[in-house]
Amino acid sequence: MSDQSRRDFIATTAAAATAATAATAALGAASFIAPSNFGAWQSAKAPAPSKTINIGVIGAGGRGSGAANDTLSINPNVRIVAIADIDVAKATAARDALAEEYNKDGATRVAVPNERIFGGIDGYQKVLDLKDVDLVILATAPGFRHVHITAAVAARKHVFAEKPVCVDVAGYRACCAAHDKALAQGTCIVTGTQYRRQPSFIEGIKKIREGMIGDVVAMTARYCSNGIWYRDRKPGMSDMEYQIYNWMHFIWLSGDQITEQAVHNIDVVHWVMGGPPVRAFASGSRWNRPADSEMWDSISCDYEFADGRICSFTGRHWANSDNQGDNVVYGSKGIAYLRAFDSGTQITDRNGKELFSIKGNIGAAYKQEHKELVEAVVASRPIVELRQTAESSLMAVMGREAAYSGQTATWDFMTNKSQLDLMPKLVTIPGDAPAPFVRKPGEYRLQ
Repeated sequence: MSDQSRRDFIATTAAAATAATAATAALGAASFIAPSNFGAWQSAKAPAPSKTINIGVIGAGGRGSGAANDTLSINPNVRIVAIADIDVAKATAARDALAEEYNKDGATRVAVPNERIFGGIDGYQKVLDLKDVDLVILATAPGFRHVHITAAVAARKHVFAEKPVCVDVAGYRACCAAHDKALAQGTCIVTGTQYRRQPSFIEGIKKIREGMIGDVVAMTARYCSNGIWYRDRKPGMSDMEYQIYNWMHFIWLSGDQITEQAVHNIDVVHWVMGGPPVRAFASGSRWNRPADSEMWDSISCDYEFADGRICSFTGRHWANSDNQGDNVVYGSKGIAYLRAFDSGTQITDRNGKELFSIKGNIGAAYKQEHKELVEAVVASRPIVELRQTAESSLMAVMGREAAYSGQTATWDFMTNKSQLDLMPKLVTIPGDAPAPFVRKPGEYRLQ
């Protein structure tokens, strides 16, 4: 889709959503679920800022509500003042749950009257139009992320954007442009790559940088679990309503598992290796998905970097199989185990003798990203980290496209030549949606 047609999409969906409000309210369970420097954690010791930051939440599912809870719990000077979701009932439920938790002892930290709850495809724009909103949390289905980021930056809002920030090349380019614009105008963009704020990762990678394991030779990264949710179609849903409701299973909305979930691991690869790879060679399988799901069951990808080093990534959803979410960095003198979630980091020499270890605390990292964002806003010291997360997201897209096509995907092709654009030309509720199809290697080609 061209830049013009994307602008048309935003304008058209805004007009269409007015007529769709009643329909979206009836959807019930429709929902949107979903850094870089080693000294960042030290900002937790800074004095609490005094200015109250008004926040609008765009996407009120599990991740949006969770991010709102994280910022309210760690920042005493923030207030939620607007919520948008395609489903008005979900936005209202999120408002009520947050208010019950945080509006106590005379406090009004969730100040969202009914007229500031917005539904429909254009609800995000109604939040951005509010002059008193300083910062927005963007947590809808990932396929919309670059559209919402672009609009938020244009509205001069500070942004927390959940990962991934794009599911195709067009979205990547939009994010790079938004990154540059945010830098120029002095607004913040922090992304939901919480390992960049987790001391077990920060300190572990610092030790790698300092040479504890010698020269980095290779790396593995894994996001392997037993499955993912699937939502059956509800009676009366249009195709577009259903796909947004069951968004994980449609590639234009989720980007498949490698993009939506494993971007965390791939971002760690980007971090350790110092940037994106030059090429990707991948394969995968599809055995057990529901008939209308576009997702594969597994994708394995070798990322090759300019100096010849390889990172081998494996992602899968297989029932009754071992779960694994760790990243392992192999060095000439030792091995660093950067373990997922709360498992912490351990570094050993080549004989297995422990050289360093640190516990993990992912819950604190989820909060820390919001603490640093709010402190940066108050202090007028903008953090803009969108480009690095856009690169990590595109690395995931690159691996996915290499697997889908059976072709070698290069970074040069993806960034300079690819025309991959998954966004439908018209998104309305109710409305039509792209017909689901499973990409088959040899038939599907790099775009």
